[in-house]
Amino acid sequence: MRAVVLYELLSLDGVAEEPSDWLFDDGPEIFDNLGIVISSQDDILLGRGTYDYWADFWPTATVEPFASFINNTMKHVFSSAPIDAQWSNTTVVSEPAVDYVAALKQGDGGDIGIHGSIGLAGSLLEAKLVDELRLVVAPTIAGRGKRLFRDLGAQKLRLVEEHRTDGGALLLHYRFDQETRASSVEEEVA
Repeated sequence: MRAVVLYELLSLDGVAEEPSDWLFDDGPEIFDNLGIVISSQDDILLGRGTYDYWADFWPTATVEPFASFINNTMKHVFSSAPIDAQWSNTTVVSEPAVDYVAALKQGDGGDIGIHGSIGLAGSLLEAKLVDELRLVVAPTIAGRGKRLFRDLGAQKLRLVEEHRTDGGALLLHYRFDQETRASSVEEEVA
């Protein structure tokens, strides 16, 4: 089964929206970490807002390693309204994200990434479809903005790896505890 890997930039107070406003650590460690995360991803899940925001920038961007990756990787964009999908390797998905992603996980391929797309990420976290978190936690307080973690209930994670950049950001890699998650899903069904 394919893993869904959520990569997010977060402030200390949990804000994921507009990291350019509060992420001041742009050293090579951030980009090296991003390169590691995307190296195993074959598909990307995007919400409509993130797609619209990124489609004007990334097709002509030269910020590596992400520009080549995002332009050459299949993007699954969730939208209830038609969009002008001119960005290469884009497919528009109108069915419920939870059903679509559950089926996508059953297919062949590498990891399935979520980058940005806070609303979509929250829905997939609530549905327990996210397998790993790759977080960059900046040593800043944003004060306001959309937060990634909502009413998820308690969930146990296992720390796989951690690193602190010279600028003070934390690079955190977590996996959800599958044993705990399986027992909580069984309790919900019962």
